[in-house]
Amino acid sequence: MINQYPLWKYLVIIVTLVIGVIYAVPNLYGDDPALQITANRMAEVDTAARDRVLKLLEQDQLPIKAYEFRPGILLVRFNDTDTQFRAYETLPRALGDNYTVAMNLASATPEWLRRFNALPMYLGLDLRGGVHFLMDIDMEAAVDKAVERYVGDIRTLLRDKKVRYLTITDNKQRVEIRFDEVEKLNQAREAISDELRELVLEESQQGESLFLYATLSESARLEVTKFALQQNITTLRKRVNELGVAEPVIQQQGENRIVVQLPGMQDPEEAKRMIGATATLEYHAVDEEHDVSSAMAGRVPFGSRLYKDRNGRPVLLKKSIIVSGDNIIDAASGLDSQTSQPMVSVTLDAQGAKRMHNFTKENVGKGMAVVYIETKFENRIVNGEVVKEGKRLEEVISIANVKEPFSKRFQTTGLDSGAEAHKLALLLRAGALAAPMQIVEERTIGPGAGQDNIDQGFQSVIIGFVLVLFFMVVWYRGFGMVANIALALNLVFLVAVLSMLQATLTLPGIAGIVLTVGMAVDANVLIFERIREELRNGTTPQAAIHAGYEKAFSTIADANITTLLAALVLYGFGTGPIKGFAITLSIGIITSMFTAIVVTRAVVNLAVNGKRLNRLSI
Repeated sequence: MINQYPLWKYLVIIVTLVIGVIYAVPNLYGDDPALQITANRMAEVDTAARDRVLKLLEQDQLPIKAYEFRPGILLVRFNDTDTQFRAYETLPRALGDNYTVAMNLASATPEWLRRFNALPMYLGLDLRGGVHFLMDIDMEAAVDKAVERYVGDIRTLLRDKKVRYLTITDNKQRVEIRFDEVEKLNQAREAISDELRELVLEESQQGESLFLYATLSESARLEVTKFALQQNITTLRKRVNELGVAEPVIQQQGENRIVVQLPGMQDPEEAKRMIGATATLEYHAVDEEHDVSSAMAGRVPFGSRLYKDRNGRPVLLKKSIIVSGDNIIDAASGLDSQTSQPMVSVTLDAQGAKRMHNFTKENVGKGMAVVYIETKFENRIVNGEVVKEGKRLEEVISIANVKEPFSKRFQTTGLDSGAEAHKLALLLRAGALAAPMQIVEERTIGPGAGQDNIDQGFQSVIIGFVLVLFFMVVWYRGFGMVANIALALNLVFLVAVLSMLQATLTLPGIAGIVLTVGMAVDANVLIFERIREELRNGTTPQAAIHAGYEKAFSTIADANITTLLAALVLYGFGTGPIKGFAITLSIGIITSMFTAIVVTRAVVNLAVNGKRLNRLSI
């Protein structure tokens, strides 16, 4: 028999079909309004936390649909969004700062399917709704911060090398070191050149003073800006995790911008506050050796700096930073047990704990100040255009005497309110931004608009699908019906593969599906036309079917491989939407070759096997 598959091929097709149906079906179920509860470092999502949440909801008469545990997450599902919003007003306040509560949409896929890890595709911003931000990074501030760090490094280096200097300061993105002897300047130049090779050194003389200027080389400057970009992306991801958004898009755009897309985000203002915030802390020693009034008159001592507290009173602090927000690995807000004032409980990393211990051990009885730092952007009209300018606000929020040495864990007080303490703790947990950012573009897509896009995309797929079905039946009759079966299975397999990969479906992805529907029957058209040609040449029906599939294969392979290569190029060089289109198209090409060649051949073989045919319905 020339048109007969071995049994194993039929079994492979059946198993593949069953798997495809299992992983495609979850996309037919909708989403449940849900609250996602995650624990911060000082808490745990366990049965006690679950019982507490359920009791709080029961007390407020807020019925739930179901709940489930995921790694580190308690997911509570509701029957409607009204109950979800009411629960969101209750739980964050009741659970406190040990837990983060975020609104989300959870798949309503049945439990028996989830046991197979069968989950629906994620929907992108244009289909699910949500918020889109374009963030611009202040790279000059990142370079300023790097140069400021080099002041301390050079000061330590020269002290270790026993090189005497008069002053060392940072000015206009360069470090200025003043000497009174050429020999000392040469010694400093040699030491810095050996240890800090990323700095470019220049000399000058002004009167009796000799100056050595250290600036970042171009390669070092580029490295600083790259690090700032990557650090900000990492920090934003941590902050978005605090919001509990599934499948966020956080990616670089150009050299100094970041795109943030939060599909399904139901509180865009909260997202805007969180991802754009720049608050952090610095801990400084209080300068108790010099007079504040003298510093206010312009005679600021070397190594010190004049700050103001929240009441506008001047405070003189040492410039050197004991620890900063970069050293903080955990933070939680609460109330001070003695004063009942808002506070933030801070946990430092190993390096920060060591530095804090060394400072407090040597400065028992002396003052340590906490400086709150935040960058705010203001709109100004320049030449008739609105320009956003960043303003760095620094204020002392707390000054306390060190009673005894401490290191890893301690409390910071002096905050205005519990809300400010909560916000600061959230930001400190997520990490500090390497450079301030501002939102230069903001778009919000409502769930309604996203549903409209889904409906329109679904309609386009259905219309394309029906037109192809109609054409194939009219033009190829019985064989056209076989091709239509393969086309339907191709859609199932395409959706199943995208779901298995947990891909994010966007409008360009739907465009790829529509294109796949149109292209999927190309292989069958080539095969069927070849069969017609063999029949016109007088070949028997059985031999014509065999020749049609065998001789058309090389042409089909060539056509699909070239299209697949084009899709891979689109994926390699494209960005977000283009990548989504390329992925969908690539998977569609592979599944369409399987269904159009293997599946249709199996169906035809079953239909004609062992029969004496005089004609074909083609």
